Amino acid sequence: MAAKIVRLGTARSKDEGLRIGTVRRPPRGVPKAEFASQDWYDVWYPNLAPSLETMKLGQSVESDKDWAVFSKKYRSEMNEPDASHSLDLLAALSHQANFAMGCYCENENRCHRSLLRSLLSDRGAIIS
Repeated sequence: MAAKIVRLGTARSKDEGLRIGTVRRPPRGVPKAEFASQDWYDVWYPNLAPSLETMKLGQSVESDKDWAVFSKKYRSEMNEPDASHSLDLLAALSHQANFAMGCYCENENRCHRSLLRSLLSDRGAIIS
């Protein structure tokens, strides 16, 4: 059992389990009924996405300093009670079930999903 951090829209791996979209907006031009069949996500969970303001900040990152500012702001948002409880729940579920979560960004190193990986790991999640 484990959580997996993925790029949404990529082919699913064997035994991946439920795919959770931790994004602010659904994929453009894709009918809702096709989100899962096109490997975007099974469940949309924007609670773990950066706020609109923080998302825009992340999209404008050009340097390590910019990334540090984005990371600090996103981590602060994830310390809010609702997000923190969600992270605790997902970390615990990773010991009982397979699931995947992610975002659309091509480069995980400059995407909030890299921070999600760290936040879940810090809470004792099993990450594959």
